[in-house]
Amino acid sequence: MSNKTVIKRQGLMRLIFTLSHSFNGLKWMSRFEAAFQQELALFSLLGVFVWLQEVTLSDKLLLIASLLFVLFAELVNTAVEVVVDRIGSEYHELSGLAKDIASASVFIAMLIATLIWWAVLWA
Repeated sequence: MSNKTVIKRQGLMRLIFTLSHSFNGLKWMSRFEAAFQQELALFSLLGVFVWLQEVTLSDKLLLIASLLFVLFAELVNTAVEVVVDRIGSEYHELSGLAKDIASASVFIAMLIATLIWWAVLWA
C-alpha cells in the first residue's frame, strides 16, 4: 500500500487541477464508454441543428442545456458503475440496484430532453 500525501490545493492551482481532472474524466468517457460516445455524437448533430432553427437564443440555450443534462446523467451513471465494479465483481442485489437506479437517471434525463425539444420546437 502506498503512503501518498494528499495535497489540498487552493486558489488558482485548485482550479487548474480541478479542470485537469474534469478533462481526464471527459477524455476517458469519450474513449471507452460507448453510450457516452453515442450521446456525444447525438449532442453534436442536434447542437448544429439547434443553431439552424429560428427560435430565440434562450430557447436554443434551453435545448442545448437539455442535451448537456443527458451527458451529465451518463457521467454520473458511469461513475456509479465504476465504483460498484471497484467494490467487487461478485453479484450483490444492492450493486445491481445501484446500477439500475443510475441507469434510470439517464432515462429520465433523456425523457426531460425529449419533452423540452417537443415543447420548444413542435408544441
